[in-house]
Amino acid sequence: MGSFSRLRTGSRYHLWTTWGILLKKVLEIISLGGGVQSSTMALMASKGLIGPMPDVALFADTQCEPSSVYAWLDYLEPLLSFPVHRVTAGNLADSISGHTSKSGTRYVRIPIPAHITNKDGSHGILGRQCTDRFKLRPLARGAKKLFGVRRAKRELRVRFWIGISTDEAHRMKPSREVFAENRWPLIELGMSRVDCLKWMSKNGYPEPPKSACTFCPFHSDAEWRKLKAGPKEEWDNVISIEKTIQRLCRDVKAVRGEPFLHYSRKPIDEIEFTASPKTHNEIDLFGNECEGMCGV
Repeated sequence: MGSFSRLRTGSRYHLWTTWGILLKKVLEIISLGGGVQSSTMALMASKGLIGPMPDVALFADTQCEPSSVYAWLDYLEPLLSFPVHRVTAGNLADSISGHTSKSGTRYVRIPIPAHITNKDGSHGILGRQCTDRFKLRPLARGAKKLFGVRRAKRELRVRFWIGISTDEAHRMKPSREVFAENRWPLIELGMSRVDCLKWMSKNGYPEPPKSACTFCPFHSDAEWRKLKAGPKEEWDNVISIEKTIQRLCRDVKAVRGEPFLHYSRKPIDEIEFTASPKTHNEIDLFGNECEGMCGV
């Protein structure tokens, strides 16, 4: 079961505010990823530059973000005119597991899209459940708890604001919840990621980090390089997770190859990442990220 907790308390969040949210016909909820786009969107909304004023922001916490993302959220939250809540389905890394059935068959649960080299030399990718289980479902549960129902009503009750910019418009997806619809304010404003960075700089804010799990197989070389140069315990954990996935998959017949975190299908601790932010060898895998919820 996921958990739901209030991150901000004090005079700005009273009982009357809670009842006001429960009584509203449609809740305006920012999906706060903690990255450049969603942070820009939240700050603009807080300044009244995007309307109406959001009722709340929800941060779907996989508990596997870099420490820089959590530090950024600590900085961002007091600047916003609306409360921020954290919703979580638990620790994504802890969900990577394997077990043996009574018949002796080995099974493995790998929710991230690790890259596979098949025995015939062809390339593949493992199934992806992380966004659904650790982003979308916790957000839906949090929204339902805010308007006080256990089951979703078949009427519009929630409008999720998603921080997708014009350069990632192909990631826009409609909501899968019967009680919710998605909105993309940055698309409405014609703002790209570069425009978001310019707005942040112009208004005196530092550049936010990229929001994505430390071991996400969709990282670019530039992001992998940042992680490797960051806190040693985070990089050691990335290496450990890759080795755990490989160990779990070794005796599972359904997995017909060896999984890796990097798209080159090489051990993550043996790769010399490219020096430039983007090279001709680098591919944009986040463009295929389901529902466009990560990295913003």
